[in-house]
Amino acid sequence: MAEAETLVGEMTLLPALAALTLFALASSITPGPNNLMLLSSGTRFGFFRTIPHMLGVTLGFGLMIALVGLGLARIFSAYPVLQTLLKIASVAYLLVLAWKIAVSTQPSVDALEQQGRPMSFLGAAAFQWVNPKAWTMAITAMSAYILPVGPLAGPLLVALVCIIVTIPSVTLWTAIGLHLRRFLEDPAKLRLFNWTAAVLLILSLYPALIGH
Repeated sequence: MAEAETLVGEMTLLPALAALTLFALASSITPGPNNLMLLSSGTRFGFFRTIPHMLGVTLGFGLMIALVGLGLARIFSAYPVLQTLLKIASVAYLLVLAWKIAVSTQPSVDALEQQGRPMSFLGAAAFQWVNPKAWTMAITAMSAYILPVGPLAGPLLVALVCIIVTIPSVTLWTAIGLHLRRFLEDPAKLRLFNWTAAVLLILSLYPALIGH
């Protein structure tokens, strides 16, 4: 009897994990604030100097999902004004960030790594809390993909799946930025890239914001 119940549990869990993995992959690899910032960082600072930023996004987002699943979302349901304030802070921060990206100038590719500093691990992890897309993904993952493993293990397992899936996503976007560096030796192309990245960063807020 116990073996039969275990088999049923595994059959229920595996499809749920597969669906969650597909959702996490589709959500994490599409353009959004994190990916566009990693693209820009890969272009400006190179792959290895962007690794702390990549780890901050991956682990910071995983922690956020776990905390949301363990009950943090209920606080925002009870106090909607906190969610509104978070949204305002998110938009303000990202608008400032988009402007900085747009007006950023580097005289040559060789000087890119000498100017400014990439985002730190803690900075990238903290950024998840003002990232509307991250909030949308976290709440959707926890509400739409219920794993039959218990109230504590469930959120932790969802967070683990999202962490694993996020790793190739952040790696890909940073690598794309790295390969764009030689192309951006031309100042005109660099300006076009910076303004395009800034506009896409602003546009990436729209789907997340209308979902709240």
